[in-house]
Amino acid sequence: MMLEININNFADDKVGGHPNICIAVLDGPVDQSHPCFDGANLTQLPTLVSGIPDRGFASQHGTHVASIIFGQHNSAVRGIAPHCRGLIVPVFTDGKEGRLAPCSQIDLARAITQAVERGANVINISGGQLAASAESDTLLANAVRLCQEHNVLIVAAAGNDGCDCLHVPAALESVLAVGAMDAQGNPIGFSNWGQAYQNQGILALGENILGAVPGDGTAVKTGTSFATPIVSSIAALLLSIQLQRGEKLNPHAIRDAILQSALPCNLSKGSDSRRCLVGSLNISGAYALITKGKLQPMTNHKLDEIMMQPTEVDNAIAQLQPSEVIEFDLKQPIPQSSAIGVQAAEMNQSTTMPMKATPMMITASNQANSSVAPSECASCSGSKQIQLVYALGELNYDFGTQARQDSFTQAIPAGINLLDYLEQNPWEAQSLIWTLNLDATPIYAILPAGPYASLTYDRLREFLADNHIQRVSVPGYIGGSVRLMSGQTVPAIIPQVRGMASWTVPALIDSLMQATPTASQEDVTRKLREYLERIYYEYRNLGITPQERALNFSATNAFQAATLMADAATGDLGLDSITVEKSPICRPDSDCYDVKLQFFNLEDNRRSGRVYRFTVDVSDVIPVTIGELRSWSIAT
Repeated sequence: MMLEININNFADDKVGGHPNICIAVLDGPVDQSHPCFDGANLTQLPTLVSGIPDRGFASQHGTHVASIIFGQHNSAVRGIAPHCRGLIVPVFTDGKEGRLAPCSQIDLARAITQAVERGANVINISGGQLAASAESDTLLANAVRLCQEHNVLIVAAAGNDGCDCLHVPAALESVLAVGAMDAQGNPIGFSNWGQAYQNQGILALGENILGAVPGDGTAVKTGTSFATPIVSSIAALLLSIQLQRGEKLNPHAIRDAILQSALPCNLSKGSDSRRCLVGSLNISGAYALITKGKLQPMTNHKLDEIMMQPTEVDNAIAQLQPSEVIEFDLKQPIPQSSAIGVQAAEMNQSTTMPMKATPMMITASNQANSSVAPSECASCSGSKQIQLVYALGELNYDFGTQARQDSFTQAIPAGINLLDYLEQNPWEAQSLIWTLNLDATPIYAILPAGPYASLTYDRLREFLADNHIQRVSVPGYIGGSVRLMSGQTVPAIIPQVRGMASWTVPALIDSLMQATPTASQEDVTRKLREYLERIYYEYRNLGITPQERALNFSATNAFQAATLMADAATGDLGLDSITVEKSPICRPDSDCYDVKLQFFNLEDNRRSGRVYRFTVDVSDVIPVTIGELRSWSIAT
């Protein structure tokens, strides 16, 4: 069967989307050699998983989802937005027994950030983690907030557990959740209907959806995974209309229009009305809201315009998967000794996948320059750019394989610990995988390279040997990936040794206070500690985006923060929020961001507060502050 969506209300020759509208598909590898993608404008981004498609489960899922959006109209799979630009961001790989290999919320956050940085307007995530509440890891929450700040819409599957329950990221604020209905507008029994979806969830056709199969075939599949790209495509078409009308792109206004125009769904007598979420997708109604500012009524009978039409399909494939319900489970990040699971499920299967130790894999080159994996610029044809990073965390190490761990155990003499052994045999430091961790979860491997690699290893040994060190900063470039002993794959940082630093919070504050003498030492110390700890915990991040790099640098080189905290202490001010914004003050050929701290009056919150801003230039691998500290009063 074949899905066709009637969008006659859209501009005649523009049906299919505008090439300046970008949809990112975060899924399994996509077989771009399939005939349905011939002519599609697709770019695959390098991620932690192999993007090489095969006939495995992850590639089947990713190819099917992508074809619903980008399938060209002269092919067997007519996509809904074939003229839009596409970013293919592989996050799922094959595991055992037809399931998917693990994918953490941190990895999903990385992929979302990549998509935003490369110009995505809409991000399609046909997967999620079954969650008790609409909460996620801080890094994933940061990535979703980044989408809000950059005007990017995330469309995510509601999940296939058939319960009053939620999936993350679908349940997160600002995300558009998608449940599944049949061709008659009835919610399908497996589609979730948790409380958050009652305000931000839409039902779309999710039964027997035609899509591409790796190779050159087609198949029909069922699930919220396949309803999701339908909504992502419609959002992209509505954005195309905004663009054609000369209006500012506003994906979140599109989200509001889709939700506000939703129609009641069909329910059998006595059924739970919550299964309908906000309602069913009303394409013409959303179009009317965007173009005319008013709803165009559409009855349930007009759902016939979203119609199923017969086509030639490989019957053998269709019989193998007649009503396949596919979802993923993004496990919360947990210590590296445990599996972090993402898997596909037929309805409500087990959500864990045991991992066995596999040989250490380092995909980065040992050459400093060539090892940096460049990525294409989203806004300029053919140009290349490298991914800078300025990350904060705790230093640790990993053996990579059981064999490597055993070799160290056998080589270290009795009565000597690893650090003493490395002191006596410094060349052995390169046999370890050095990691940067957040709350015991590795987020990067540190891979020294180039002529000063030995100095970098010496610095790492010094950091690890000091038991008092709480934080380290590692600036550098992303260059490949490394597989850890747990099976987790993390990006590799090619570090710049001159920007590496280590500290304890008390020692950092002491040094700052010596450089910024003040009468109210105790109050300034308390405010500085709060500032640093909020960056470490509330605003913790991966150090990839310019905003993250500016914020992390402000916590490492915190002299501006010490100065403003001294001023805030004299005015009885309390820290309210920390934000990072593009700076109007910058030098030519630089990339500058303002770290903005907003304070409220501690004595009377009705009195004016104060804003402090200082500027960080992040155009180089090691950021630098420029200009002077600025401040002004604000009304509360």
